[in-house]
Formats: sequence, structure tokens, C-alpha cells
Amino acid sequence: MSALTVQQEPASGDNWDELVRLWEETDWPEGCKVEIIGGIITVAPPLVNHHNYIAVKVQRALLPVLPEACEVYQTLNVAVPSRVGLYIPDLVVVPDQAALEEGNYVPAAVAELVVEITSKSNAVNDRVAKLAGYATAAIPLYLLIDAFASGGPTITLYGEPNNGHYRILQAGKFGETFHLPAPFDLKLDTSAFPTP
Repeated sequence: MSALTVQQEPASGDNWDELVRLWEETDWPEGCKVEIIGGIITVAPPLVNHHNYIAVKVQRALLPVLPEACEVYQTLNVAVPSRVGLYIPDLVVVPDQAALEEGNYVPAAVAELVVEITSKSNAVNDRVAKLAGYATAAIPLYLLIDAFASGGPTITLYGEPNNGHYRILQAGKFGETFHLPAPFDLKLDTSAFPTP
């Protein structure tokens, strides 16, 4: 099953507010991932086991190296500036204080790291739209774990955001050890990551 487009609205003015209201108030199918990407509400099917397994392994590796007063979250809504979207990264590291704020989302500017793990139905969003959105938000690190890359499963670390663009800090294939720089200083072993 692929992602479903629910409604398209211009990402500006009152239409944006109406789109967010629709996103907040609609009773979406249980277990689905509902995001606003480029002014479009998308509903993706529930995640498969391999996807969840990778998320848990990355989360477990991050826990001992988190910056003080930060946590790693799954399913935390992140608002990207300029009304580009409301994303739900597979994992996001934010300060405790941001997660305690009133509301349905945190501003992307507070995130230290976002992790997206592609699914067959949403890979292009993670590779293109979210890459641009996270760079525009100047999130310091974006880790893209792409099991559906055309040349085989890959992992790419983006960083040093500048004018809405990232630089590739490291790229490789499943099975390699990846280094996440400060403030994490983590060697991430990807050898256990399953392939589709």
C-alpha cells in the first residue's frame, strides 16, 4: 500500500491554519502515519516490522550518548518553518523542555537530530521533501536510513545546513559502522539492519 494524499492546500495564510486544523481534528486510521508534507496531508500505512526494528536499534544506541536534558522520541510531531510541513520523524532528539511545551508539535529548530527510515511507500518524501525541510529548519543532523535505495540499502548522514541545503557528512551501506559526530559521538553499527 502506498501513501494516500488526503488534501492539497497552499502552504500559506488561513489555508495553512485550516490544513493544520484538519490534521489535528480528523480521526485518522489507527496506526497510520499522518503528516503534512509540502502542504499536502499524507496518510501512510502502519510501519512494517523491519522498519520498527531499525528504529529500536538506533534508539537504543542513542540513549547512552544523548546530550544532557535531551531525549529521543518516536512519533513526535515536528513543525518545519515557513509552513513547509508537520513531519513525524522515525526518531528525533529534542530537549526535554520542548517536549513538555503545550501543543501537538515541537518546532524543528529545537531538534538536535532527526532520523528517517524509508518505507517503500514514502521513500521519496524522506529523500527529497523532508531532506529539504529539515535543512531549511537548520536541524544540525539528519540521518537517512534508506532500505529501498536503488543500489541497495544505504545510510546517509547530512549536516552543516546552510541556506536550506545540507552537506553529506558520511554515506555508506548497511553493514558498515557509522559515526555520528558531537554532541553524540556515537559509532552506530548497522550490521544488524535487516534488508527488505
